Amino acid sequence: MEVYPLIFKPILKDRIWGGTKLTTQLNKEKLTQTTGESWEISTVPGDVSIIANGIYKGLNLNELIEKFPDEVLGYKIHKQFGLDFPLLFKFLDAREDLSIQLHPNDELAKKRHNSFGKTEMWYVMQADDEARLIVGFKEKSSPEEYLKHLNDTTLVSILDQVPVKKGDVFFLETGTIHAIGAGIVIAEIQQTSDVTYRIYDFDRKDVNGNKRELHVDLALEAINYDVVAAKKEYNSVENRSNEAVKCPYFTTSVIPLNGKFDKVKNDDCFVVYMCTEGEFLVHYKHHNFEFKKGDTILLPSVLTEFQLIGQANLLEITIE
Repeated sequence: MEVYPLIFKPILKDRIWGGTKLTTQLNKEKLTQTTGESWEISTVPGDVSIIANGIYKGLNLNELIEKFPDEVLGYKIHKQFGLDFPLLFKFLDAREDLSIQLHPNDELAKKRHNSFGKTEMWYVMQADDEARLIVGFKEKSSPEEYLKHLNDTTLVSILDQVPVKKGDVFFLETGTIHAIGAGIVIAEIQQTSDVTYRIYDFDRKDVNGNKRELHVDLALEAINYDVVAAKKEYNSVENRSNEAVKCPYFTTSVIPLNGKFDKVKNDDCFVVYMCTEGEFLVHYKHHNFEFKKGDTILLPSVLTEFQLIGQANLLEITIE
C-alpha cells in the first residue's frame, strides 16, 4: 500500500435546522442556506466517503479497505470489525435547535435495524452567546413521567439544558436524550450508524408543510431515564494528547499544537485528526502534507511514525 494521510470529499447534508457556518467557518462548499452537516469520513450505506487526494483519489473508503484491510484499519480492528469501518465523523452547524432525540444501544440496534448502536461525542467548536445543549433529564425520570410531558408538550421542562462554550466536550452514551441547541458548531465522533429516534421536533414543518417523522414507540424502551454526567473535563497541555473521552468504541484526545509534536504509535489501529482551529502539517518520510481548520484526515494504521507541526487545535481519535 502507498501510505500517506488520506482526506475525503465532504458529504454535505441539507437540514431543516442548518445554516451557513460550515462554509463561512470551515471552508466547506455551500450546498444550501440550510446546510446542517458535513460527513467527513463515512461508510454508512449510500454515503461512503470518496478519497480526495493522492494515488487513491477517486476510490471510496470501502474499496481501499477491501484492498488493504490490515494496512488501513489495523490488524486488531480488522479482526474485530471485519471490513467495516467502525466510526463516523461529522461537523454540524445548528442555526436552529435540532430535534430532541436519542440513539439505541448495540443490542437494540442490531435486533431492530441490523446496525451498530450510536454512542457519540461532541466537541464544541463555536457557540453563540447563551447557546445551550439538551443532555438527559434534570432528575431521574420514568416512562410514565416522560410520556406525560411529551403528550403535554412540556418535555423540555424536565430535561437538562446546559450552557456551552468553545472547547466543551460531551460524551453521549446510547439512550441519552439530547439535542444540539441553536447557534452551535460541533465536531461529532460516533459509531458508524445512522439510527436516530426523534421524539420531539418543536412542531416544526418543512418547506412542504409537513412535520418530520417521530419515533416515540421505538424510543420508549431505548431511553436512559437516569441522570447522566455527559460533560467531560480534560487537560489542555500543549503538544500532548490530552485524553477527553475513552470508551470501548473510541478514544478522543485534544491536542493544542504549538510547534512540533513527534508521534510514534503501534499499527493496531488507524488514527483520525479533526482540525478545529488553525493550520498544521503532517511530516512523514521527508514529505509534508498540509491541512487547515475544517479538515479531517485518516492516517492508515501502518503510518506509525510522523510529526505534527503547526499552530492548531486537533482532535485525535483512535480505538484502544
